Parts: sequence; structure tokens; C-alpha cells
Amino acid sequence: MPYGAGAPSMDTPQMQPFFEELDYCPTPIGAVSLRHRLELTLKREVYEIKLDDEFLMSSLFTVSEEALARLGLAAIEGEQLDVVVGGLGLGYTARTVLEHAKVASLSVVEMLAPVIQWHRTGLLPLGAGLVADPRCRLVQGDFFALAASEAGFDTDMPGRRFDAILLDIDHSPEALLDPRSTGFYQPDGLRAMAAHLAPGGLFGLWSNDRPDPVFTERLAGVFAEAWAEPVTFDNPLQGRPFTQAVYLARCGH
Repeated sequence: MPYGAGAPSMDTPQMQPFFEELDYCPTPIGAVSLRHRLELTLKREVYEIKLDDEFLMSSLFTVSEEALARLGLAAIEGEQLDVVVGGLGLGYTARTVLEHAKVASLSVVEMLAPVIQWHRTGLLPLGAGLVADPRCRLVQGDFFALAASEAGFDTDMPGRRFDAILLDIDHSPEALLDPRSTGFYQPDGLRAMAAHLAPGGLFGLWSNDRPDPVFTERLAGVFAEAWAEPVTFDNPLQGRPFTQAVYLARCGH
């Protein structure tokens, strides 16, 4: 659902608490927590995921995560597409992928087991829809390790190739959540990941920063073509536009 959908009216006497920490779990890369609050200035219900003291995702800002799926799938021809999404988060990228009838299967790779559990138990609003869709698999695993492996993203079918791989984990190719992903953004790491794409397949990457010509050029050195799409939206807390980026790169046929 769009953020704010189903939120209680701020004028009703039966208001939910202004702030709740719904879960808190240690993980190999830090403590992950799920918070639910009411943004009083906007009268919106907000879900947030934090890793230690760092914000990973907020339901206030989902435009570019949805654009990653929308722009990525728009750049692929054909039907019965097999898609990988790296990073589950609040589920907005995955949900947008599943809105496309031409998608036959979706594998969502998420390293943090608690995040998958929040969706499976319905603690997050989009979880029920993702879990109920027979095309969707939630896979606990290290996206970057799978991308570098020969077997790839499907342990039941090693070497399986996909029509699209869409990634939303790190803040940008330069701002990483964990240093173990550093090599992925270099040419050798990108080539290893591209080996899991079908001919003409597409790689898409979300970034919190504006498009970086240096990284776009790096993609162009690995893929047949590469480009960056700026995604601009209004920041309701700051009252001004904010621009992020979606990088897209296509394999040759």
C-alpha cells in the first residue's frame, strides 16, 4: 500500500502510539530494528528500518525504490521474465516488480533474517501481499556472495540466468553498509554478476546520490550499454525536491 494508507486519523481519540519499536535483533553486520511512528507534521503513519544508528529505509521515501523496478522492467522486452531483487527492506521494490504481469518469477535476496520474518509474519504492511504471490520467493542470503559465485542466485538451479537483477542494498556505490560489498562495484565484480543475466538482460541499481558519471562509465565498460536516470521527488520534511539515481545497464544479445 502507499505510505500513509490505512493510517489512523490524527483527530480521532483512538490514536495509535506516536512511536513503537516493533522489533530489535542482532545480525552479523549490526543490530537491525523496525520502528513504527506517526509523523505528526504530515499526519502519516511511517515504518522505518535501522541498522545500528543508521537509517536504511523509511516508508516516507519510496519513489526511487519503486522507480528502480519500474524503469528496469520498462527497459526489458519480452514476457515471462525472471527477476532478482537484491534487498527486501520494506518491500516497495519487490511489490512494484510484482505489479507487472510480464513477470513470471521474483527472487528477493535479503541477508538479514529478521527483515524476512517481519514480512512473513505480517509485521510490515506489504508482507502479506509478497508472501501470498506465488511468483515471489524470499531468500535469505548474501546477495554479493551469490553474485560473485558461479552457481548464482538459485541454489536449486545452479547457473540459472535471469532477465533482470535489481539491487537496492547500499546507499550508493561509494556509501556501503558493509565493506564486504566493495569489490562488487568494481569491473570484476560487475562482470561476475552480469554472468547471471540472460542475453539482453538488465542490471538496475538504486543510489541515494545523484547520478555519478564515473560510475555510469564503469558500467559502460562492462555492459553493452549503460545510463543513469535521475529520480526527483518532494521531500515532505524539508519542503524541497530531492534527487536520487537509478543506474541501468543492459547486456548484449
